[in-house]
Order: sequence, then structure tokens, then C-alpha cells
Amino acid sequence: METITGTAAGVPFTALPPAGAIEGPAPLIVTWHMLDAPRTDAAFAAALPMAGVPAWRVHLGLPMCGARMVDGRVDAVIDLAREDALLAFLAPFTYQAAEEFPAALAALRAQLPVDDEPVGILGGSLGGAVALQVLTAGETPIKAVALVNPAVRIRPVVALVEGLAGHAYEWTAESHKAADELDFVARAADLEVQPPLLLVSGERDHPELRTDAAALVDVLREHYAHPDEIELITVPDLAHPLAEEPGMEPAPQLPTTKAVDEILTQWFLRHLTS
Repeated sequence: METITGTAAGVPFTALPPAGAIEGPAPLIVTWHMLDAPRTDAAFAAALPMAGVPAWRVHLGLPMCGARMVDGRVDAVIDLAREDALLAFLAPFTYQAAEEFPAALAALRAQLPVDDEPVGILGGSLGGAVALQVLTAGETPIKAVALVNPAVRIRPVVALVEGLAGHAYEWTAESHKAADELDFVARAADLEVQPPLLLVSGERDHPELRTDAAALVDVLREHYAHPDEIELITVPDLAHPLAEEPGMEPAPQLPTTKAVDEILTQWFLRHLTS
């Protein structure tokens, strides 16, 4: 079976069929891509195909990315970043992607031969914030979580976006409140569910994101009944992006990304399909 593309409750997706011969419905892994390369669902599917997993891997597109870009360009996204990097750009993207997930999941289950068991979720960079928002919302049963160079606190991401915006960010009471809501280190102790969680951190990722990743792992291990189900793996030489620029279309895997793909494959084999 070949790659399937389409929309689920208005959300564009790229779906990769399960590995091997599957009789009946298969497990499901849902992903959210980065805003860095690879920055579309199709490009993310090529970067992290997890081809050895006997589960559907459905890569969802973030708002205003890929098929949802305005006029097929990133100009509208840049305009939002310049308007307000957090309140007009990062926070709305994260919340919209998380809020549209339950309906998208229902639509995927109607379109694809997937089972009705708890799903696996994966997010890279800002997509990691989406995955964590889905997890903390607690509306969808989750069997396993994987994060790659995730944005587990939004404040450092705002600083990283300042270059795109072209000016220093002006913090307000409203933006501080939004940043607190998207601080998953602070919110980790409030998690009502405890699925196994893997965090993959690039050795050359932004130092602030690496620090936050380690902090999230530490607090989850303190909170989880089974702390050994929280894993942190550092990938040598891996920077923040997982593909070469421009990252809009599917491209050959980078060696470092191939290493991430193999780690994710083994993780989901162990925790989703065992």
C-alpha cells in the first residue's frame, strides 16, 4: 500500500501504511511536524517515516503550513510573527493544532483501517508542544509519547523567533500568562495520565531547549509511578532541524535524522505494538 494523503476534519495529513502483513485494523501513531525543516506533514513523513513499525503513521499538518499556507507562501506566518510572536503565532498554532486533533482523529478512524486502541503521538519542536498539550488535555487516550527537540517551554522559543519577527519581543501580562500555560515543565506534575514518554534531544539543539528537555524529564520521573518509563536520549551531532532547508517537500534522510528515526522505530515497536 502506498502513501495516502488527504484531509481529516479539515486537517491535511500524510499517512504511511503499516510495515509487514497486517490482518485487520492496525495501531495508530499521529505526529505534528516542526516549524523548522521539515516544516510540512509530507516532509516530516519523509524525515521520520518509522518504516519498520507495523502501525499507521499519520503526519498532520500544522495551521498555515503545507497545504494550509496562504497563497502557498510563508509570508502570512512571518507577518503573524512580526505582529506578536507568542500571542499571534506560537500560542494560536499550538492551541489550534491540539484542539482540532480529536475531530481529526475521529475522521482518520473513519478513513483508515486503524484500531480503536489508545494512540501513539510524536511531535518535533513546536509540534512537541502540540503533543504535550494533547497529553495534558487528557481528552484522547494515549499509549506512548515521543518528542524530538521539543518546545517544552514556550519562552525560549519566543526568543528564537525574534530573528524572524525582526525585533525584540515586548512582554505583557497577557503574554506572560500564555507562556505560563505553555510551560509543560511547570504543568507536568498535574498530568492525570502517565504513558511511556521518550524525549530525543539533539546534541547541537538550542541550549535552552536542551535544558528544558532535561528539566521535563526530571520532573516527570519524580511524578511518574514508573519513572523508568521516561527516557531521554541524546543524539550526537543532531542540530534542531531534521532536514535541509527549505524543508517544504520530502527529501532524503540526513544521517542524524536516520539515527532519530531508528530510535523512534524501536520506541514505538516496544511501547505501541508489543
